[in-house]
Amino acid sequence: MPDRIFVGGGGADHATPQYLLLKYANRHGLIAGATGTGKTVTLQILAESFSAAGVPVIVPDVKGDLSGLGAAGSAAFKLHGAFMDRAGRIGFDDYIYDSFPVTFWDLYGQAGHPVRTTITEMGPLLLARLLDLSEAQEGVLNIAFRVADEEGMALLDLKDLQSLLVWVGQNRKSLSLRYGNVATSSIGAIQRRLLVLEGQGGTQFFGEPALALSDLMLTDDAGRGRINILAADRLMRAPRLYATVLLWLLSELFEDLPEVGDPDRPRLVVFFDEAHLLFDGAPKVLVDQVEQVARLIRSKGVGVYFVTQNPADVPGDVLGQLGNRVQHGLRAYTAKDRRDLGQAARNYRDNPALDIEDAIREVGVGEAVTSMLEAKGVPGMAERTLIRPPASQLGPLDDSLRARLIAASPLARTYEVAIDRESAFEILQTRAEAAAREAEAAEQRAGQDEAAAAPEYRAARRYTGARVGRSSAQRFSSDGGAGRGDSVGTAFAKSFARQLGTQSGRAVVRGLLGGLFRGR
Repeated sequence: MPDRIFVGGGGADHATPQYLLLKYANRHGLIAGATGTGKTVTLQILAESFSAAGVPVIVPDVKGDLSGLGAAGSAAFKLHGAFMDRAGRIGFDDYIYDSFPVTFWDLYGQAGHPVRTTITEMGPLLLARLLDLSEAQEGVLNIAFRVADEEGMALLDLKDLQSLLVWVGQNRKSLSLRYGNVATSSIGAIQRRLLVLEGQGGTQFFGEPALALSDLMLTDDAGRGRINILAADRLMRAPRLYATVLLWLLSELFEDLPEVGDPDRPRLVVFFDEAHLLFDGAPKVLVDQVEQVARLIRSKGVGVYFVTQNPADVPGDVLGQLGNRVQHGLRAYTAKDRRDLGQAARNYRDNPALDIEDAIREVGVGEAVTSMLEAKGVPGMAERTLIRPPASQLGPLDDSLRARLIAASPLARTYEVAIDRESAFEILQTRAEAAAREAEAAEQRAGQDEAAAAPEYRAARRYTGARVGRSSAQRFSSDGGAGRGDSVGTAFAKSFARQLGTQSGRAVVRGLLGGLFRGR
């Protein structure tokens, strides 16, 4: 296995080789540049190189182009001549076309194996970010998670959380005494946002079987790392969901993987394309968490590479953790663009032979200013670099080849069938059904009690009629009702009879009327 990745040729003549040392590949990285400057191809050649070095890769496929990693390039491709010319200019003598082991994933289960997690694994912080909840609404969500833990109810899918929130609303008074105010308005707001999430594909994303991280860290029979391609072209229509899926992946890796110290090569590399979506509108607590994870996850052997248009899209505390950098062209059309360009140039180690700001402005498509970590983790000087051409197909696979690769995957049929085991929804439904049966039984007992009380009611009528005199008794109609001249005794008996519809009323009537009869 190699100990380094060939990135391209640097220097004025593009002949000086530029390498990414695998020993420092878990120190994270940045690929930045304006649209159309070659970021996706750089991502592709890094994914190829990590795979060839035995390192599994996770990469979102925002435009569908990266599916080409599963097929070898071809001399029939229109850029074949340009690729061969570039390989010769930068001294890439080992350049050959090749395909790489890929595993396709799709949150919607159409363009790859389904990706699922549970509500519990997502956790309240990321879920609140996904739903764009206010502080008060996030507090109610935290209470719901706490209640689920205490009641032993698993939160697996959306209907679990939706039914639990209904239960929380029904019991809000007692819960408010323990945890603080539980407002029905907050519960309603969360439920409405869950409906929106459901329409964006949340039903498919939350459930079981949940994705096992070990299935993202596989190698093929030749020892090459599998490239996990997450279909994100449709997912990008719900940018908050896309960002949350990637953040969830990062947090799961951080929590579950053991410490490995400083390995010779990463155990896994994760690319975050359109990285600005991770941070747009994110609360400070979430940005702080990402910064902490980026700082600590390298000791677990995971390298994280952010791909975005402008380095300014990444918060400074996170940007400071990114040691390996590929800066494609930035265009300075406005005053803000010029400030961003100057800031991007200042992120690099100075090179006396290179005006970094001018170089970033002038580099063409497939060219970049690079700086890779050197021995002892020291940032390398900025170099103007011609990025090497890809070995795999440039552009998307056709649907038939993609389908064959999915069917031949070692994970075929592992995640395709959803499982719906007993969880919060079923537990609460069982409780509700038990309560309904109990209420029905109580109603039946009440009917029996009412029938048993009927003779006492008729006796009460005779008793009260005798007390008020014969003329009053004659006013009763033939059906037992009373006319305008109802006696006080008759009204008394009818009032109590009306209470027979409730259990407490029946108990009162039985007690009082029984006392009357015992007094006779």
